[in-house]
Formats: sequence, C-alpha cells, structure tokens
Amino acid sequence: MSGSAIPRAFVVGHPIAHSRSPLIHRHWLAEHGLPGSYERLDVAPEAFPDFVRGLPGSGFRGGNVTLPHKEAAAALADSLTPRAERIGAVNTLVIGPDGHIRGDNTDAPGFCAHLDQSLGAAWPGRAGGTALVLGAGGAARAIVVGLAERGVARIRIANRTPARAEALAALAPGIGAALAWDDLPAALADAGLLVNTTSLGMRGQPPLDIDLAPLPPDAAVADIVYAPLETPLLAAARRRGLAAVDGLGMLLHQAVPGFEAWFGPRPTVTPALRDRIVADLAR
Repeated sequence: MSGSAIPRAFVVGHPIAHSRSPLIHRHWLAEHGLPGSYERLDVAPEAFPDFVRGLPGSGFRGGNVTLPHKEAAAALADSLTPRAERIGAVNTLVIGPDGHIRGDNTDAPGFCAHLDQSLGAAWPGRAGGTALVLGAGGAARAIVVGLAERGVARIRIANRTPARAEALAALAPGIGAALAWDDLPAALADAGLLVNTTSLGMRGQPPLDIDLAPLPPDAAVADIVYAPLETPLLAAARRRGLAAVDGLGMLLHQAVPGFEAWFGPRPTVTPALRDRIVADLAR
C-alpha cells in the first residue's frame, strides 16, 4: 500500500530531467530533518495510465504531475478536489492508506501565495481590481481560477484564438471576459495586474511584444516564465517603475501543499530555498 517506513514522493513528466521539484522537496526534507525521498520519473504518455493504476502498490505517498500529463491525471484519479475539477488538470496526487488517489491543482493557490509574498495581501484591489491574463493554456486556467477564488473583481483574458479565451472566461462566471488580442492597448489602461501565461519571453522563445505604457502607475506585472528569471516583459515593467513578479515563486509555492500531504510538516518558502533554485537555474 502507499504507506512505507520511509515516505516517498515523485514528479512525473515527459521529459522530466529539467524539473527543479526534486531540489525543492529535498531542501525541505533536509530543513525539517526528515527521512524521505523525492524522485524524477520519466513516463511517456502511452504508459501513463498504467503508471497511475500501479501507484497504490508502489510505496509512493503521492507526487507532482507535470507536462504532458496534467489533464490525463485528472481523468485517472479516483477523486478530485473541487479546484482541480474546475481547472480540469491535476499537478498533485495524494495516495491514501487505502490506495485511494486524490488529484489536486495547487498551481492556482501557489500563484496567489506568490503574489501575497511579493505584493502584499491587498494586491487583488490594485487599480480597481482588474486583472488582465495573456494566454489561454493550462497555466492560464489555473491562474484564472486562483484569481477568482482570491476575490479579484474583474478578469480579462486575451488570446490569439478567441474561442479559447471565451472558454477560459467561463471559468470565472460573472467576472471573466474574453478580449481580442488587438484590444490589448485599451485593456491595459485599467488593469491593476497583468499576467503573462504564454511561453513568450522564455529562453529560446521570442519576447512578448507588448507596450506597457498604458498600464496605471500602481499596476503590477507578473510572468510565469522563470528561465530566464528576468524576462523582457519584467525588465520593461521595472523600467516603468511598476511592481514586477517573476515566475519562480509560483513554482515554489505550488509545492507546499504536496510536501505537507506526503511528509507531514507544512514547509515555508524562504529566501534560502529561492537562492538555491536561482543558483541552479544560473548553472
């Protein structure tokens, strides 16, 4: 069954060698003086259903799920948290003593916890409480749900495929609305929070070509990209004197609930942990 003398957890994806999750969880295991292991597992999509079905007898207490398995994990788990069900994707699996596999999505609260740490707890009210989200992929789904749960008054979603933006806006009924990409300049003028969830600006990708001039002076700009840590978008925000929030904190904060479920203590995202991951990214 899932209980074992030494608790074990994993991160599963394909590919997986780039994942920093083992560094995060091993740091916390050492910090708390706990026995335990956290492993990288490369599982191809065609093998993933059998992998999940075999988890109850594996000795693992659970693990993280990353690309390309998050939606498949939602379909294969025995039960989902309401948040994971709403998002339609799972990044955290918890295996109970009876072998029951519960799927959760901690990207949503992880993103908001990072904003709390970076901007202060009052950030949902910035510039009238309007958030503008760029992109409509899996990360955007989690972030829109997180923003809605956190009490943001209005959420605007801009994507080059209008139907995807419309589907994402439906996750925040009453406060979500889709925008055409060409309408971005006008939408920026009343956005208190701009969030880039696209891969634009990531190492090896073209930069996000957007003029931040219309943003209010008290707006904040967040980018979920963390390689590089300072994307061209965040550099432009800092030049304007705007609050800039990098993507690394979301990675760190989303890991907290899983560690607590598998190993016991609730860990803290500290400067020492961040420095460790930043140093690894630099290598």
